[in-house]
Amino acid sequence: MVDTTVTDNKIEVLAPAGNMEMLRAAVYSGANAVYMGLESFNARRGAQNFSPAQLMEAVAFCHGRGVKVNVTLNTTVYNDEQEQLLQAVQHICAAGVDAVLVQDFATLAIIKSTAPELCLHGSTQMAVHSLAGALQLKKLGFSRVVIARECSCAEIENITQNCGIETEVFVHGALCMSVSGQCYMSAFLGGRSGNRGKCAGPCRLPFSASQPGLYHLSLKDLSNIENVKLLQQMGVASVKIEGRLRTPEYVAAAVNACNCVLQDKPYDKELLQNVFSRNGFTNGYFNARIDGTMFGTRAAEDALLTKQALPKLRELFRREGQTVPVTMHFTLEEGGTKLTVSDGTFTVHKYGDEEPTPSENDFTAAVRRSLEKTGGTPFFAAQITADVEQGWYVPLSSVNELRRSALETLLEKRSALVPIPFTPVMPAQKPVATVKRTPLLHGRFYHLSQLPQELAACFEKIILPLDEAEKIPKALYEKTVLELPRALFANEKAVTEQVKRAKALGFTAFCAGNIAHFEILQGTEIYGGFSLNITNNLAANAYADMLHTSWITLSPEMPVAHLNGIFAAAKIGILGYGHLPLMMTRACPVQNVKTCAECRREGTLTDRKNRSFPLRCKDGVREIFNPVPLYMAERAAEINADFVTLYFTVETQQSIADTIKKYVAGQPFGAEFTRGLYYKGAE
Repeated sequence: MVDTTVTDNKIEVLAPAGNMEMLRAAVYSGANAVYMGLESFNARRGAQNFSPAQLMEAVAFCHGRGVKVNVTLNTTVYNDEQEQLLQAVQHICAAGVDAVLVQDFATLAIIKSTAPELCLHGSTQMAVHSLAGALQLKKLGFSRVVIARECSCAEIENITQNCGIETEVFVHGALCMSVSGQCYMSAFLGGRSGNRGKCAGPCRLPFSASQPGLYHLSLKDLSNIENVKLLQQMGVASVKIEGRLRTPEYVAAAVNACNCVLQDKPYDKELLQNVFSRNGFTNGYFNARIDGTMFGTRAAEDALLTKQALPKLRELFRREGQTVPVTMHFTLEEGGTKLTVSDGTFTVHKYGDEEPTPSENDFTAAVRRSLEKTGGTPFFAAQITADVEQGWYVPLSSVNELRRSALETLLEKRSALVPIPFTPVMPAQKPVATVKRTPLLHGRFYHLSQLPQELAACFEKIILPLDEAEKIPKALYEKTVLELPRALFANEKAVTEQVKRAKALGFTAFCAGNIAHFEILQGTEIYGGFSLNITNNLAANAYADMLHTSWITLSPEMPVAHLNGIFAAAKIGILGYGHLPLMMTRACPVQNVKTCAECRREGTLTDRKNRSFPLRCKDGVREIFNPVPLYMAERAAEINADFVTLYFTVETQQSIADTIKKYVAGQPFGAEFTRGLYYKGAE
């Protein structure tokens, strides 16, 4: 554990700003930085967000007060949106923001091409939850990584102290049930993609592991503010408050609580809970106590407490606080008056219009009192010096006007936008053949025991779990791709060792489903899984060129019209069959009704429409699968890709054999199925 006596690291309190009112509340209540989104390409498109003109206004307001501005460009991008994305980057550069949060590699590629000086932060949508993931982002040019909310104290500490870039950690706000970037439930059940910034919040609806009508996917809000100083001592650069869809009062309360902890002052925990909670708070992930106590819903009593709490919190941001130190030097002599004000970067000189008049009184103390009155500005006088020639005087109204004018000019200088250099040139791409492709067939299996080995010849590639490498028949080695677990958390070292053993056995191809895997799989043939959320040519080529990915499975959230237009230096494929994983969770919904010791590592969840969603537990996480399989055999001629993968998860070996035969023959499925989002897409 980190030495808690070390306190010299300054940590940033980072607040959400869904609109200008929230931004002012964050700044006035003492935030060091804010994050916000433009009207597109941000993971909270339901917030009011900021137009390009409003962004410039926001940056000027914040920079004038010493507050940094980070902008979220953290959704997936389609090919026909890349010009719009280019324009968004241009607007961000014009405003001179401090950093951009990125998920999609198209955004990464465009920023590298057009604005290499723009600071890159890895969004929580990249699902970085292990050291290897952070190390990979460092290699790609990121200066900060937002660590997944599911990480424990020990895991955060390991990443922070060893990754070589800044880390940002959530300490307050809503907890998604799924690991961010790995949730497809909203898209597949409601047509609104969380990866596109339109999550409909299905985890807040009834999903029960026992009797119907219970909420076993709804987590309480996170509140880990009490450990902000511990995170500071670990070396974490920024503590983040979630909540761009909430209220200014909520933002102010959370910012104030963080600052109270950092200043060793008490804060009103009950008031913080009342402003918004779901039957209380949890910090179970941080404390590695992942159990049924983490779950909760927002009841009518919670809403009533919020209504009562809001007026009490408005005082936190009713007026501007004085947070920016300045030095002041006032001179009074027979020839006139002068005030010099400096913040250490900018210096302002102001000369008085009032002619000094003779006086027998010492004017120095009155001058100091006048200059200390900085209320209504972001400044406070850290040091005041005055050279007042004896026997001379000016009215205090003249000194007050000098102060007002000097501070106003200083604020203007601090607020002036400093654009980031931008060159409107799209990234260069290697030419690739854009022809009609005949897909090869790949098969992916949750366990080796599911594979009907007599049908192995149907597949060009067979994807099997890494931890079963030693069980795989040597006859299958050449076509086998070993799949790393999407979630690593504390298992990263064990998985790295498994890769080494598999390579020693003779396996050469591996499937990566998380950015961390590329750090582990250097020097191997890499197959990119669907969970990388690749949705465009730029991202596909970036994975091929930067991370040496040979095969890429595109996101299943895309319609066929978009899928068919993606060509890259890597082979491109889609999922053609499967009970698709709708969520990957570290918290377990079954723990609402039984302990791990009582569980068989599998079960079902029942929704409000009485549909059963299979659930499986493996590698320290749970996956929740769509109850109805995707099936595309009869529409195969409409798919323009290099390969199609049959993605087997919860099926028996016999049902898998039947499905393979039907798919190869192009026959109907013969039971309930879905075409997924291939023909309707998702918002």
